[in-house]
Amino acid sequence: MGAHRFYFGKPLTGTLWFFTLGLLGIGWIIDLFLIPAMDRNADTQFRSGRIDYTLAWILLTFLGLFGIHRLYMGKWVTGILYFLTGGLFLIGYLYDYWTLNAQVDEINGAYEGGF
Repeated sequence: MGAHRFYFGKPLTGTLWFFTLGLLGIGWIIDLFLIPAMDRNADTQFRSGRIDYTLAWILLTFLGLFGIHRLYMGKWVTGILYFLTGGLFLIGYLYDYWTLNAQVDEINGAYEGGF
């Protein structure tokens, strides 16, 4: 599904992997070599905090249609809405793939500042 590309902050290629099944498998072979560099870059790009990026991504990838990742982040209203509508008819699910890192970063930044 390309979730690993979204996780590492590459939404364009993540979307491409999502719709082409990882470029029909070829992209997965390429990513075996690129993932270590993407991991190092992501470690410097995103701040840690109360919400764990990895757990949020796992919840999105496997239970995103049910909004479990949104409940984990404290977004109860949209979490329940996702549960009732199948991730807002898959559009919200794909939207969260594009924006989850920014959402978690925003929440972690708010708690870091003492809000």
